[in-house]
Amino acid sequence: MVTEQMKYLFAAILVALLSASPANAAEEAKHLFILSGQSNMDQLNPATSFTPAVEKAFGKNNVIVVKTAQSGQPIYRWHKEAKPIPANTEKPGDLYAVLMKAVNTAIDGKAIKTFTFVWMQGESDAITGQADLYTENFDGVLEQLRTDLKTRKLHVVIGRISDYLAGTDPEWNKMRKIQVALAESLPNAAWIDTDDLNDGTDTHGKEIKNDPHYTQKGYATLGQRFADKAVELINKKPDKPDAGKGR
Repeated sequence: MVTEQMKYLFAAILVALLSASPANAAEEAKHLFILSGQSNMDQLNPATSFTPAVEKAFGKNNVIVVKTAQSGQPIYRWHKEAKPIPANTEKPGDLYAVLMKAVNTAIDGKAIKTFTFVWMQGESDAITGQADLYTENFDGVLEQLRTDLKTRKLHVVIGRISDYLAGTDPEWNKMRKIQVALAESLPNAAWIDTDDLNDGTDTHGKEIKNDPHYTQKGYATLGQRFADKAVELINKKPDKPDAGKGR
């Protein structure tokens, strides 16, 4: 004879089994978004537009957004094996170490479904004439991420530096072309335009025109564009395997 107590016991066992099932585990896996770069990423507040957009696409409890950024920094501070490095400068890859510490803390104990790297950087390298080294260094940063995250399926969104010095500086123009070429040659990657984000009222209420930094509205738009492109890449079937540096 089955008692009421036994019925409750059977129900509890069934719930426990369902909770531990592979299907349920897969549903709990998160979409990881890693945001990094220099000043224009530093001034971007993901909570304003980026995070709400990816939460809308994938569910509030299904995304993890991590951002670390620092103004005025060259790419070698993210690439541990960058060469050559000017004398008396910071250790190569030190900002990458800061970034990965934040990432590892955020994902500890969690299953990750997709990995997306969102990058807004390059102004410093253009100004200092380091554009020719950019592709090698950026490839190095991506390879570090693939290794440390233990994945070959890495989505990449690059913010092309704005038109700030596009009319006067050949190195600035070179950097813009390199960033577009990187995004178009990498599998599962894309770039976004920022040329219309640096005219208007900045975050301090000051009027700016063709500024190296963006307006208050511009940063909100930047976050939305990053999110839209990231969602598009995640929902798109990969064209080819992400082999890494060889592309």
